[in-house]
Amino acid sequence: MRLYREFLESVIKNDPSFKTKIEVFLYPGFWALVYYKISRFFYLKKFYFISKLFMEIGKFFTSIEIHPGAIIGKRLFIDHGFGVVIGETAVIGDDVVIYHGVTLGATGKDSGKRHPNIGNNVFIGTGAKILGNITVGDGAKIGANAIILKDVPSFVTATGIYK
Repeated sequence: MRLYREFLESVIKNDPSFKTKIEVFLYPGFWALVYYKISRFFYLKKFYFISKLFMEIGKFFTSIEIHPGAIIGKRLFIDHGFGVVIGETAVIGDDVVIYHGVTLGATGKDSGKRHPNIGNNVFIGTGAKILGNITVGDGAKIGANAIILKDVPSFVTATGIYK
């Protein structure tokens, strides 16, 4: 129930086309988070196969891949969502907005912490790729199709290739 309320808050805040509370159940971003929560439960219990199974089922139904090892804050809003990938060691703060085609990924076969840290109140535009163990500060905005390869300070807008 808490997940529904949090997602509802983020939809009301971020989607001007939203009309009724029941519509939340039509958002693939909502269902991706439901599957993520189930998958994460098993991941934390070290039932990795079952965890990955739920991740894959969620990906099949929503076209959004959230690794159960990722840490996600409150009120994440994934709008449209198709093609979103969130890697295993990614950390996402509260009140983040992610549009379709976004990747929070690694740069290769590094071990350990290899995915980005996303601060609170961050906006990530369509098709953006944020790669590696970098930090995007609170309130930052990442432009559509940006490629982010280094830290982005708080309240900065990053576009193009940011390296």
